[in-house]
Amino acid sequence: MTIAASRPALLTGLSLTSLVLNGAIFGFFYAWVCSTMWGLDAADPRIAIGAMQAMNASVRNAVFFPAFFLTGPVLLITAVIAARAGRRASAQLFAAAGLLYVLGGTILTMAVNVPMNEALALVDVPATLEQARAVWADYSGPWQVFNQIRTVASGVALGLTGLALLRL
Repeated sequence: MTIAASRPALLTGLSLTSLVLNGAIFGFFYAWVCSTMWGLDAADPRIAIGAMQAMNASVRNAVFFPAFFLTGPVLLITAVIAARAGRRASAQLFAAAGLLYVLGGTILTMAVNVPMNEALALVDVPATLEQARAVWADYSGPWQVFNQIRTVASGVALGLTGLALLRL
């Protein structure tokens, strides 16, 4: 079978993989917006700091890796394959989704959220409630703003991916 003959199957597989990966990372970011951070904000800040340190340390794993690191590349590869298959509208939508996720998801996270997480990891959980409140307030609010940005970016990228699929 030639590459040209296998292109529809390849495009279908990549399109579905793009959708699943994008949906997974959007869901991951969204869960932080609508439950995780609200729960931590409602907890004793000494507990919140320790819990966030533990969650940040545990997220670097093989299950998280594909959704976070491969969503952008898979979307962009899908765009190339769609373009080569003559599916220009889908190719443009996949490319837009890929670029949006790379910029608003991957790069934003690596430039802002990860350094904030690394700084929090170096903090010894304060013994006093007042000190812990100050540490958590300095971290949680700004972290959540940037998390909301990456959530919107990955959500829009997911919508573009769905539109790209509809246009195939």
